[in-house]
Amino acid sequence: MRAGSEAVETNLASKDSHWVFVNEEISDTEILELTHSALGRMTVIRQIFPLWRDSSTRCMRRNHRISSLLCDPQEGYMQNLEVSNLYLYDSVLMLANAFYRKLEDRKWHSMASLNCIRKSTKPWNGGWSMLETIQKGNVTGLTGMMDFKDSGINSHVQFEILGSSFSETFGKDIKRLATWDSVHGLNGSLKESRIENGMQGVTVKVVTLLEDPFVMVAENILGQPKTYKGFSIDVLDALAKILGFKYEIYQVSDSKYGSQLPNGSWNGMIGDLINKRADLAVSAITITPERENVVDFSKRYLDYSVGILLRKPEEKINIFSLFAPFDLAVWACIAAAIPVVGVLIFLLNRLQALRSSATQNAPQGQPANGVVGSGSLQSAVWIVYGAFVHQGGDSVIGSVALRIVMGSWWLFTLIVCSSYTANLAAYLTVSRMDHAIRSFQDLARQMEVDYGTVRDSAVYDYFRNKGTNPLEQDSTYAELWRTLSRNNGQDFSVSSPSEGIRKAKKGPYAFLWDLAVLEYAALTDDDCTITVSGNRFSSKGYGIAMQHGSPYRDLFSQKILELQEKGDLDIMKQKWWPRTGRCDLNSHASAHPDGRSLKLHSFAGVFCILAAGLLLACLVAGLEAWWKSHRCRQEAPKEVTQSRVHTEDTATLYFKDPDTSPDLVELQYTQL
Repeated sequence: MRAGSEAVETNLASKDSHWVFVNEEISDTEILELTHSALGRMTVIRQIFPLWRDSSTRCMRRNHRISSLLCDPQEGYMQNLEVSNLYLYDSVLMLANAFYRKLEDRKWHSMASLNCIRKSTKPWNGGWSMLETIQKGNVTGLTGMMDFKDSGINSHVQFEILGSSFSETFGKDIKRLATWDSVHGLNGSLKESRIENGMQGVTVKVVTLLEDPFVMVAENILGQPKTYKGFSIDVLDALAKILGFKYEIYQVSDSKYGSQLPNGSWNGMIGDLINKRADLAVSAITITPERENVVDFSKRYLDYSVGILLRKPEEKINIFSLFAPFDLAVWACIAAAIPVVGVLIFLLNRLQALRSSATQNAPQGQPANGVVGSGSLQSAVWIVYGAFVHQGGDSVIGSVALRIVMGSWWLFTLIVCSSYTANLAAYLTVSRMDHAIRSFQDLARQMEVDYGTVRDSAVYDYFRNKGTNPLEQDSTYAELWRTLSRNNGQDFSVSSPSEGIRKAKKGPYAFLWDLAVLEYAALTDDDCTITVSGNRFSSKGYGIAMQHGSPYRDLFSQKILELQEKGDLDIMKQKWWPRTGRCDLNSHASAHPDGRSLKLHSFAGVFCILAAGLLLACLVAGLEAWWKSHRCRQEAPKEVTQSRVHTEDTATLYFKDPDTSPDLVELQYTQL
């Protein structure tokens, strides 16, 4: 394309000029350079060569195999071989095929040896026959089917016609106008494509992939064409309404967004754009540097980040959680210490009472220099229990030994209660904290939950690039990639996003995928059993993909920016990702939004103990009443008998002693 470059340098490619280039070897890069540098119109005519999807088809020609350097190049510079090399290879292939057919049909004409000394040689008799065999070869080579017939023209050659499209607003670009072959003729229109007045009346072909909530199948009427709905469809409809274009939409055949295969080709929606089967690709397709090398993208209409979908942890209810600060052995030792200290106080108090009664006359039932009210064992235990629960009690102590015992018990009680209060506060704080996986670091450190993503997806490639990068300082991605790539991704990764979401609902499993898709799945879950975590900061986004060099790129980008400024995109986003709904995405951020209050199930153990104490008190009160009434019935006859005996003795005394006055007898009777 040296002539085109010189025309630009000499200012021959003016605005009023129209250049037509017929070159079979001109590449897309050279065409774009000429398009943007030249001012005038430009038309390019070049031959179309067949593209086989797999290497076995490209490298096999009937019963022979072509060198992989030509049919299956692995390096980037080998993918752009000169067309002359392709024709040279096909020429040798046709000649070899003609020799093979001649030998097979036994119609070979032997050639006489050439004499370089003689000025004239006799022509070979088999030359015309060999040419005829070559023309009727019907050989499929690197340039396609070769069948020259008698006219010497290959009827299977196909050409494409590329034309520049001009817009004073968005500049120049190049697009395919038509194709031509000797059988079907011209297929397309050679009219110049202009987009100054929008896209009025233009019908574009859109390839899509189902992904909730970006693209979903709407409820269709039987017999009517399939319709779609979703966030990306709403954006496409808004652009179609503004620009005035129509679109025909279809689903990609392999259900892939598009990734580069080992042989250099692309699959999915990106492959359809490269092979010019579609004009636009609309779905949850992310803008990546690898994809931007082969297709064009509009401005992002939604931010992109990777999230973690997993099942919500089930809250365990323990009505005796207030006893959790101490171990069961500690509670057993405390329960045993109360009666032990009570018995010790009882013994020391009784010993002190015996010593005091020997030295001085103490009132009966009032131990001297002891604990007031602790004369019995049950009173001593009650005093110890009251001191333990900070309820006071009789604390007048005269004995030094008793003071030491009670002082030690009070110190023990202070330490135990302080430790319980501190541990209870820490336990309740930790129990209110959310132990769900919040980040990739948490996911890589734990071993209980398996995790994975969709195989051969952009997320899969993202973790592969981060995990295998030797310059990556964070070892988190290396650990994540080791798990994701185990057994070539067959162990934990899945084949589709829907499979990953179903697997996460069953749990325990964490599904790594687009955060927007996972949020919609969590918001619309019937049981609200799944939650989403992840970093919402992102440097990438979702965009509309189109063919490389498409004239619609800048136009779509401008209208998307206008939709963002007007707030229309926020309204569309709120439609599919509501802030309030059946499920709350923020419920996992704090297990207890009112974190300062205790729930009833956490405090139920105390009420159970209180209820048990009240029931036990009522039961004991009933038993005491029954026991006292039973004893009263048994002791009543004895008291009556004793009363009669005393009365008779008094009366006998009165009658036997005449000196005794009646008043004294009545006094004695009354005293009895």
